[in-house]
Amino acid sequence: MVFFGEYRARLDAQGRLVIPARQRQLLCASHSSVFIVKGLDACLFLFPAEVWESQSDRLKSLPFTKGDPRAFTRLFFSGAHQAELDRQGRVLIPAHLLKYAGIRDRVVIVGVGTRMEVWDEKRWDSYAAQSLASYTELAEKLMEM
Repeated sequence: MVFFGEYRARLDAQGRLVIPARQRQLLCASHSSVFIVKGLDACLFLFPAEVWESQSDRLKSLPFTKGDPRAFTRLFFSGAHQAELDRQGRVLIPAHLLKYAGIRDRVVIVGVGTRMEVWDEKRWDSYAAQSLASYTELAEKLMEM
């Protein structure tokens, strides 16, 4: 399963987001549940259930006696939300997560390998424009790893 592509959408009045059909098939291939969490760079991460399980296991194995892992896992898990897609392929995003990501109305859904990201449209456009300028440089650095 690989999520990819960029899709523009709008939240409805209840804070529901329609997941594009192709992404919906991947997201709910084996479970109807999705997990929504605070992402990095002020976006939201949407995980299919099986990816959520593996990510959770990885994070749970971090030493809780150390400050950084404890702080990160506390914030990551405390804001997490399990949701079901309805018959129209919509997912309800809780208000606290919309606030975290600065999402009001228009969003961009981005496929990023094992997860999807949901961005405020203006924030995504700004991020993408800045990141595109260093795309070649990033590729070169990653290939050296």
